[in-house]
Amino acid sequence: MAAEYSSFVAIGDSFTEGVGDPDPGGDRYRGWADLFALRAAEQWPAFAYANLAVRGRLFDRIVDEQVVPAIKQSPDLVSFAAGGNDALRPGFNPVQLSTRAHEVVRLLKASGAEVILFTCADITPHIPGIAVLRKRFVATNDAYKRVAKRHNAILVDLWSDKAFEDPRLWSEDRLHLNTFGHQRVAYDVCEALGVEPDPAWSEPLPHLPRPRREMNGVQWAGKHLAPWVKRRLTGKSSGDTVDPKRPELTKVK
Repeated sequence: MAAEYSSFVAIGDSFTEGVGDPDPGGDRYRGWADLFALRAAEQWPAFAYANLAVRGRLFDRIVDEQVVPAIKQSPDLVSFAAGGNDALRPGFNPVQLSTRAHEVVRLLKASGAEVILFTCADITPHIPGIAVLRKRFVATNDAYKRVAKRHNAILVDLWSDKAFEDPRLWSEDRLHLNTFGHQRVAYDVCEALGVEPDPAWSEPLPHLPRPRREMNGVQWAGKHLAPWVKRRLTGKSSGDTVDPKRPELTKVK
């Protein structure tokens, strides 16, 4: 029998904020955590949800800014996804990430919360030239597998989900998931927690739009890679002016 939860706080970066999945009812992003919370509220009517994630955040800043505010709200379910942005930068240290991830999950579990962790989906087939960083993604995933096993956390293994090999699950920037990609993550999270996924998430995907099919590596780099590099060189982040979209636990419905 699946466990029952009453409150959920999502911690992380753009993946958890929902970047790539525009909210049909507003001017922010939706994403897998919102979708999961909606389905969870169907099963547990009193279900409350908060999302502290902010795009562009590195691992240490996610921990420093989001973990304590999450614990203070006493949720019984917390998701923690961090490290993807770190793996894209020089000086990435997977051992250091693993050590701090152990500390974070230990604190979250000690607070009484169940913890959801993730391996990252494989972006290397979709982004030109990024295959050289594949070992970093594998090392990060291995770290989270060890952390999940050591602390008996729930692991959602996106790396092993072959659905993410389909470019139709990815945004035009090829780094963030699109609406279909976030639906797939929500599906995997629901499966891991014994929540019935939305049947619409399993429907056949539409054909890839022509502009996406025809955008070559040079066009993609000019439109998406160059702005990212510029932010790195100027010390800026896409989340510098962004606040958490749902900072406090509130009932979903």
